[in-house]
Amino acid sequence: MTDTRTVSRPLRLWRASGLRGWGGVAGMAAACALTAAVTLLPLAHGGADALSPHPAGQGTAVPRKADDCKDPEASLRPSTAGGPNIDAIKARGKLIVGVDQNSYRWGYRNPAGGDQDPAGPGGGEAGAAPATGGVLEGFDIDLARAIAENIVGSKDDIIFRAIPTNQRIAALDSGAVDIVVRTMTINCSRIEQVAFSTAYFQAGQQVLAPKSSPITGYDTSLAGKRVCSAEGSTAYEALEKNSFGATFRDEHDGQSGDEDLYTVPNQLDCLVRLQQGLVDAIVTDNALAAGQAAQDPAVELKGDKPFTTEFYGVATKLGKDDLVRRVNQVLVGYRKGPWMQAYDKWLATDLPGITGPPEPKYRAE
Repeated sequence: MTDTRTVSRPLRLWRASGLRGWGGVAGMAAACALTAAVTLLPLAHGGADALSPHPAGQGTAVPRKADDCKDPEASLRPSTAGGPNIDAIKARGKLIVGVDQNSYRWGYRNPAGGDQDPAGPGGGEAGAAPATGGVLEGFDIDLARAIAENIVGSKDDIIFRAIPTNQRIAALDSGAVDIVVRTMTINCSRIEQVAFSTAYFQAGQQVLAPKSSPITGYDTSLAGKRVCSAEGSTAYEALEKNSFGATFRDEHDGQSGDEDLYTVPNQLDCLVRLQQGLVDAIVTDNALAAGQAAQDPAVELKGDKPFTTEFYGVATKLGKDDLVRRVNQVLVGYRKGPWMQAYDKWLATDLPGITGPPEPKYRAE
C-alpha cells in the first residue's frame, strides 16, 4: 500500500470567489488544511542542511559542466539491469518520490477523491491516501506510480514526499527522496547538480495575469509591474536575465529574512498573491499556468505562445546511473500508451493539442 504519514502545516487564508473546477484555490486550500497524508519536508532557505537524510544506495559522480552543455536532454540509455540503488529500493520495499501537492492536474490533493469517483480525473486509487485527507493525484503522480510498479512491483509501493520548488535538488542531495517527479525542467545548470531521465513533457515559460490587465506577455508591458515566480524555478532565472523593468525580487531573497512576496516556495502561492492584488502577474511554465487559469476564470495566459522551450525530466541524485537507466526504461513503455492516457485524463482539457510525448534523446556511450 501507499505509505502515508501525517504532518500538520500552517496555511494562509485564500480568497475563494470566482473559482471553478473542483473548488479552485479554495478547494486546494481546504485539501491542504486537512492533515496531509504525505511526508512534508521542512521549508527552509538553507538548502540540503534543512533536510533529514535517508540514504538509499550510492550516488557519487563528477557533474557534467554547463559550459560543455549542448544537449541537456540527452540521458543515459535505458536498461532493465539492477544496481546498488535499484537494489536498495527493492530491499526497502518502497520508492520514495518527491512530488508537488499544489499543482492542479500535475500533483495535487483532490478532497473529493477516495472512493467517490475512482475512474475519473478526481478519483482515487487502491492504496492512495484516505478520502478524508484528499487523494494525491495528477499527471506526475501517475508517472511516479508507474516507476514504482516497475522497480518494486506495485504502483502502491510508494512514499510521496511533498517538496517545495526550491527544495527539489536539496531533497535529492540529502537522500530524502529517491527521485523527483515534479514538473522539473532539464537545463544546463541543473545537470551539474542532478541527473535527469529523458524528457517526458515539453513546456515553456509564459505570463499569467488578469484578463483585464494591460500586460500583453513577456515584454515591455511588464515595466513597473510586480511579478511573482517560484524560488529555484526557470521562471525566476528568466526574470533575472530580463525582467523588462518589473519588480520580481524580494529584498532579502534567499536569506533567512526572505519576505516570500515576489519569490515564493511554491508556484501556487503566486496565484494567491495575484488574487489578493499583491502582484500584477506570474511567470511560470505554461503547463502549470494553464491549470491555474482553469482554477480562476478571471486570469489568462498572456502572449501567443511560451517564450521558452523546456522539457520536464525525472531527477535523481548524481551518480545513480542504474536508477536513471531504469527510469528511462520505464519511459520507453510509458510513451507507447500510458502517457497519452494520462494526458487525456489530466491535461487535455486545459492544455489541448498535444499529440504525444517528446522523443527521447540519449548520450553517445
